[in-house]
Amino acid sequence: MKSRILLCALLLAGGVAAAAPADRFDVAVTADDLPAHGSLPPGMTRVGIAQSYVDTLKAHRVPEAWGFVNAVSLGTEPAGAQALEVWRRAGYPLGNHAYSHMGLSRGAPSLAAWEADVTANEPTLEKYMAGHDWHVLRFPFLDAAGSGERHDGAIAWLKAHGYRIADVTLGFDDWAYTDTYARCVAKGDEAAIAGMKTSYYRRIDQQIARTKAMSQRVYGRMIPQVLLTHMGGWSAVTLPEVMKRLDAAGARYVTLDKVQADAAYRAPSPRAGEGALIERHAQDAGIDLAGLPAVEPVGGLDKLCR
Repeated sequence: MKSRILLCALLLAGGVAAAAPADRFDVAVTADDLPAHGSLPPGMTRVGIAQSYVDTLKAHRVPEAWGFVNAVSLGTEPAGAQALEVWRRAGYPLGNHAYSHMGLSRGAPSLAAWEADVTANEPTLEKYMAGHDWHVLRFPFLDAAGSGERHDGAIAWLKAHGYRIADVTLGFDDWAYTDTYARCVAKGDEAAIAGMKTSYYRRIDQQIARTKAMSQRVYGRMIPQVLLTHMGGWSAVTLPEVMKRLDAAGARYVTLDKVQADAAYRAPSPRAGEGALIERHAQDAGIDLAGLPAVEPVGGLDKLCR
């Protein structure tokens, strides 16, 4: 018995001690920018990236992963349609990320232009999600225009058109590494890639620790999480290690609807959809987040492999 207890205490996943049962928490996995995020590294294909993603998620028994589509990529990526088919054959749903990834405040000249960009995505979703509800939207850049007339108009429009918002609570800035990784692969700079991975995995552990601490301070408990990833080469290559570290931290994979049924996601906010949920609620409620575990900045990626 003693040896069994000791073994359980020493179980490791990705170098991180396995979480105790009391530390388990629900996670819904999502991926933005399907079918193509960022530069394509030499030797990789969009279909291969999608298949790698699916294989990793299935290996970790992820029952559902929403993929949020920018259909403009279908016109520039010959294999984009096949990548979406890989996702759907896995049984994973597709939602709306606006046709051209237009931010509500940063990219849209008007609310009407943003609504048109969202609408332009719908024929693709109807095609690949035939017979299933695809009315889930992730704001590009998590940009819901803050608060005010444009934000409120967008929320009213989405509600009138049957959309639900996919919030975010957890992410590791995977998007920031995508183009640098493609450059480093092209240069064959294995040392740079190894350094990127070491820093990235360390930041993942830091972000998980910070998210747990934030949740406790803001809600008094670890709320269920929505993980944001991106459908790019870097994300596909690193996802197996990301999932190992989430497993070790106590992640238990569930559907987006189950996570967002939690009271934390149903609390009203004048800035619904803006940024990440926990930070947004802290700001709305005037909760100070000082003194929590820090996450080191990404830093220096633009200079690598030039």
